[in-house]
Amino acid sequence: MGELVKKKVKVIKVNLGKCNGCRYCEIACAAFHANPRYSSINPARSRIRVVTDIYNDELVPIRATDYSKAECDGRRVYTVGDKEYSECSFCGTICPARDLFHEPDSGLPLKCDLCESDPPQEEPLCVQACARDALTYEEKEVLVEAEDEAQVRPAEMELGLRSLIDKYGVAALTDTFARMKKG
Repeated sequence: MGELVKKKVKVIKVNLGKCNGCRYCEIACAAFHANPRYSSINPARSRIRVVTDIYNDELVPIRATDYSKAECDGRRVYTVGDKEYSECSFCGTICPARDLFHEPDSGLPLKCDLCESDPPQEEPLCVQACARDALTYEEKEVLVEAEDEAQVRPAEMELGLRSLIDKYGVAALTDTFARMKKG
């Protein structure tokens, strides 16, 4: 086990009781992630989606997290107050069980980056756009294992590469890299 260090972690908290389904969070995220930035609004590019939980008549803002090529068993049920929720109600995993969080042009998975950019945002845009304070932002310190800075960047790239390998296979991806290197 590596050395434990204090690290600041950014957290977006969701208050389901305050969400009215306006989807301003989706619009702000989509505009921020347009290329060039703020040039268009395509909600399919948003890293946050307001999902309707039809069993409980609730609106649930979900942020994209990790990629998984397999869907989970989905057998866990959570009771909050008097309402029951399936684990999919709160899950941000990019998986085959749902069509959420895939780049519309390439099909690559989208992952929430908390609108980290240069210059840095004071708060992620979804939080800034939420007029009802259903989304709130907080930064807190937690103890984590020390990371090697050289390994942080490759870990971010692995999400897209894993998705491409799952979709096209290692051989096709290797051939494409070889062609790109020549040209």
